[in-house]
Amino acid sequence: MGRIFDMDSPVMRFLTVMADLMILNILTIICCIPIITAGASLTGLHYVLLKMARNEEGYIVKSFFKSFKQNFRQATIIWLIILAFIIIFIGDIMIFNYAAIEFPKALRIFLIVLGLFMLMVAIYVFPVLSRFDNTVMNTIKNALFMSILSFPKTLLMLILYALPVVIFYFTPIAAPLIFLFGISAPSYFAAMLYSGTFKKFEPEEEEIIDRFEINGKNDEVN
Repeated sequence: MGRIFDMDSPVMRFLTVMADLMILNILTIICCIPIITAGASLTGLHYVLLKMARNEEGYIVKSFFKSFKQNFRQATIIWLIILAFIIIFIGDIMIFNYAAIEFPKALRIFLIVLGLFMLMVAIYVFPVLSRFDNTVMNTIKNALFMSILSFPKTLLMLILYALPVVIFYFTPIAAPLIFLFGISAPSYFAAMLYSGTFKKFEPEEEEIIDRFEINGKNDEVN
């Protein structure tokens, strides 16, 4: 019985992970409230979660704010780009649905495909920013590259991120659980998926720089 409550026991490790995910979820929500800080908040979240997925985690809150501050400028720029795209995308959808004229079907398909690519970038870009140093545009390009490189994992990540929304839609009573784990839990499992993809670019940095421009951050924003 005493072994169950040993710090190295599976039960205690599970409870520790759950506690960390709860703290991270609440912390991320609070730091996203100003809206403009959402990018830095998500970057800090993924910085910690990747370490957790690799059993490298240290101080959760300290690590979160370390990444938050370090990547604030680039994360904010990327977030504003994504936010602008979302606004334009929603506007286009409304025009297509309510305009008096009929738009070509090919244009609608193009918009859907463009939205899918942007969604793929969005789920990778903050994890990429949290792990690799680069310019804003190269970070976005590398996020797209990685999402295509690991397309089956990308689809699974999309399902993971959509799951809390689906659960809340069909079971509103689950709202407290979603508030505590709705962002961090899917992101934690996503980190387990993209961790392997990231490792392909981590060992030989010089080769990666030459081929994919993953590293080599500078102050210039392309």
